[in-house]
Amino acid sequence: MLESLKTGTSFAALDAVISGETKITRRRGRAFMKYRHIFGPVASHRLGRSLGIDLIPYKTCSYNCVYCECGETTMQTIERSTFIPEDEVMNELRSFLSTSPELDSVTFAGSGEPTLSLSIGNVIAMVKEEFPAYTISVLTNGSLLSRPDVRSELLAADRVIPTLTSAKQETFEAIHRPHPSLSIEDIIKGMEEFRREYHGEIWLEVFIIPEINTTDEELALLRDAISRIDPDRVQLNTLDRPAPESWVKAASSSELNRIWDLLGRERVEMINLSPAGTQSAIVMGEEKEMISAMLSRRPSTIEDIITLTGMSGGEVAKILRDLEKAREIRSYRGARGTFYSSTLPDEAKPKPE
Repeated sequence: MLESLKTGTSFAALDAVISGETKITRRRGRAFMKYRHIFGPVASHRLGRSLGIDLIPYKTCSYNCVYCECGETTMQTIERSTFIPEDEVMNELRSFLSTSPELDSVTFAGSGEPTLSLSIGNVIAMVKEEFPAYTISVLTNGSLLSRPDVRSELLAADRVIPTLTSAKQETFEAIHRPHPSLSIEDIIKGMEEFRREYHGEIWLEVFIIPEINTTDEELALLRDAISRIDPDRVQLNTLDRPAPESWVKAASSSELNRIWDLLGRERVEMINLSPAGTQSAIVMGEEKEMISAMLSRRPSTIEDIITLTGMSGGEVAKILRDLEKAREIRSYRGARGTFYSSTLPDEAKPKPE
């Protein structure tokens, strides 16, 4: 049956799985997945052809962002831990990178906050030592950059891409719903300190939510914080798929252009604005076909797909993004969150739990 799921040829078998008559456990699901902790390569607006590394269990994060494409945080923490045996991650990377694939970036990302992993420094060091030709990127929310140990472990990376949406605590809390111990001023100070210590590139993502962090006061404070952090690039981003909270909307092109002017065009760029389908589909073919087959039979959430396939959250999110941009699937809000389907939303209602 696993082969049937891979190829999408046996819809009877697939129906048995998604109806609950048969269930693939995480371990069994991985019987047909070569890697558990790396995913891709995928096409990234910012990073090009990117191999993802996921060191964190699904939705383990210091934030619970209202716009996160992976949905609600299920384990909110600021405690660092070794969530996954680092030798497993290193062995997967050695297996993949030893074939000399063409990559623009080896990227620590996934479905949680990668700096929560105590393994991140050792894994970065291994890639730099054994595969020095590759560029290492770290996508982080920046919440732990106030910690000297985190800053030290990221020094060997080629680029670090933290997020800053506001310099006001109230707005910071409204957007990120952070762990209660986190202060935006401490985070900004941590980014400042990292800038002084770090010799690689810092690309600062600024995520825009209309009417939340777009007032003149917000933008003036944000501009001052950006000046303090002194990143190499500032990248404006906004929503391009349904968020966990239905009130979160995408900024219009005109609003983004206004913010671009206020923050300064000389080193600010806009990302995520290309038309749907313009990204190349550099995703895993068999996994993509399997997910497409699942969604043609029943609408599913990211969590549903992870449970049925054993794939990582980051892997699933990237494939769904690619399929949605290619207009092969659609997403809509349901009782349990965001559902994905290859049918129209009014035709695709989730079956009873």
